[in-house]
Amino acid sequence: MQNYLAEFVGTLLLVLLGDGVVANVVLERTKGYGAGWIVVTFGWAMAVYVAVWCIGPFGSGAHINPAVTLGLAAAGDFDWADVPGYIVAQVLGGFFGAVLVYLVYRDHFAITKDRDAKLGTFCTGPAIQNSVNNFLSEAIGTAVLVLAVLIAVSPGEPIGNIDASMRAGLATLGALQVGFVVLAIGLCLGGTTGYAINPARDFGPRLAHFLLPIPGKRDSDWGYAWIPIAGPLLGALLAVAVWRGLMAGV
Repeated sequence: MQNYLAEFVGTLLLVLLGDGVVANVVLERTKGYGAGWIVVTFGWAMAVYVAVWCIGPFGSGAHINPAVTLGLAAAGDFDWADVPGYIVAQVLGGFFGAVLVYLVYRDHFAITKDRDAKLGTFCTGPAIQNSVNNFLSEAIGTAVLVLAVLIAVSPGEPIGNIDASMRAGLATLGALQVGFVVLAIGLCLGGTTGYAINPARDFGPRLAHFLLPIPGKRDSDWGYAWIPIAGPLLGALLAVAVWRGLMAGV
């Protein structure tokens, strides 16, 4: 249970700070209103850094992302039996992290007229609606993240070594390093969809947006919601295929 709790807390911190920086930039009359994309991407990178740094010592591996969990399991560096519990903990963490963002910025949600901005505080959406390109964008961005994690884990230890299994994750790459990887993805590839690269980071907060009594909110855009789930999961598997190709020559 400690590992599941760590994943819950880590993903909560990730979304609390990550969605928090978006709220600070897009909601009216905040101190950071209109600060722009650089602030958002840097804030998300620091959110990842803080989340991994805080829960890294507790042994879960600090996956904080179902795509990372899937990628490590597919690569043989994580036990498949633990995958469902990790994903549930991550989604719940994302949900409650978004609820906390709403509580912190509740006054600003109330006065903001832009309904799309309110939704964007919680979850991602495309700059240009194109399902194929949006899907590929999420897959490629996630593949970069998961490949970096797999290279950090390499060559890995047998799955029978439980301690090694639990250490595999973003924490293996290192809190600061993974923050820089996410910053690079956001700056370089994030302009198309807002770079969810994490199903729990998008689905949990999207569900919170759907359930919370946000004044003047729009629909939660469930028609798009499958892309930041399926795209990152496919991207994780693509990263495993590339990693296996690289490792074949080692």
